[in-house]
Amino acid sequence: MAKWTAQHEAPEPLEGPVVATITGGTIVWFVLFLAQLPFYGWFADRDLLWWVWCCAAGGGLGLIGIWYVRGRDAALKRHAAEAAEQAEAAPHAG
Repeated sequence: MAKWTAQHEAPEPLEGPVVATITGGTIVWFVLFLAQLPFYGWFADRDLLWWVWCCAAGGGLGLIGIWYVRGRDAALKRHAAEAAEQAEAAPHAG
């Protein structure tokens, strides 16, 4: 089997409002969890409790995701500021 090689460079990754997207998704999971709580007995009678706990798990994992993407965003901004500072200092060095 021949090894496949790319004919062109990969595109730059898309960067969007990652923190807002993860925060919004986490809120949706928690809202779904809270909306299902009044029907806990109905879900229990039909062996569908996993629906309730799936939403709780989505909200909990979303909190971890918010922590992660906020740290990532801060690191990207810090790196960009350092790169801009170095670029500004470079012409004056010579």
